Amino acid sequence: MKESGAEQTVLITGAAGFIGFHLTMAMLREKGKAVRIVGIDNLNDYYDPALKRERLFLAEEEQKKQRKAGGSSSFLFIQADVADEKAVAQIFEDYKPSLVLHLAAQAGVRYSVDHPKEYIRTNIAGFFNILEACRSLREKGEPLHLVFASSSSVYGDNQKIPYSVDDKTDSPASLYAATKKSGELLARAYSRLYKIPATGLRFFTVYGPFGRPDMAYFKFTERMVKGIPITLYNYGDMRRDFTYVDDVVGCILKISGHPPKSENGCVPFRIFNIGNSHPEKLEDFVCLLEESLKRHGVIKKDTERVYLPMQPGDVYQTYADMSEYEKEFGAVSFTRLREGLDRFAGWYAEYQRQKRA
Repeated sequence: MKESGAEQTVLITGAAGFIGFHLTMAMLREKGKAVRIVGIDNLNDYYDPALKRERLFLAEEEQKKQRKAGGSSSFLFIQADVADEKAVAQIFEDYKPSLVLHLAAQAGVRYSVDHPKEYIRTNIAGFFNILEACRSLREKGEPLHLVFASSSSVYGDNQKIPYSVDDKTDSPASLYAATKKSGELLARAYSRLYKIPATGLRFFTVYGPFGRPDMAYFKFTERMVKGIPITLYNYGDMRRDFTYVDDVVGCILKISGHPPKSENGCVPFRIFNIGNSHPEKLEDFVCLLEESLKRHGVIKKDTERVYLPMQPGDVYQTYADMSEYEKEFGAVSFTRLREGLDRFAGWYAEYQRQKRA
């Protein structure tokens, strides 16, 4: 990041998305830094666009609040699709970002089974457009650091735990995972060929307020509210390394200011796991979620469970080895699952009240 007082232009793709929204809010709130945030998102209807628009509204309100308090950071939203080559090139030309936080993607493991074309279009062709735009800036001598979202899904059915960034990732269990691995390979090639400093982040089951409605904890909540039985795959015996969104954002902010260097012939490229390193059994996760929702008056009783076999594209367990990140940035004090779910439940209760008003 640039020194205090010098404005830096940051491009966030997927700015209306779950992590993109929280990242935008955190950057607007950073003290002593002047950041011009340019956020892009196509606002597609993979899930309710109203939630995306609500996130954007809150980001714009946060900008006004910080300005009144003497802050100098700004947020500009542009509706654009990363798969639109001309639009991406124009945005890079107009704003010349020195930090690119590429979070836009077609998400969802199970959705990718029936909709492969969308994943190729956004996660591969769209990322290619971002890489090409970064190359154009670098060839003009502009400083740049590309930070992009990968996924723990690249580890596939890896039997070795915890997952290390040095583990093999050539057996993806889903098309979504395959596109994320493809993105890593493309980014590494661009780093080698065009000296673009790039950092890939393998996120592990991110959760929290303003999350995606297609994610398990959000879908569980909706079913609990409606009294519809919850489906637990592999008969409830699945483990996930649930990672609270604020912790993920904190890691991104630390990494963003320290691009990999091209020294002694090294490629300016690296990968980090971003995960809690504490897998939770799905059955236990649901129990904690129920407790939190009851505490906030969202539900009054437990919900029936339906137990089914493992689904195509799913893996039994995710578990992050954070040692590479910790070597560079130190240990992370992760939010405990009970606390994180309680924050989500509190937000959900308020969000539903506002929707009914």
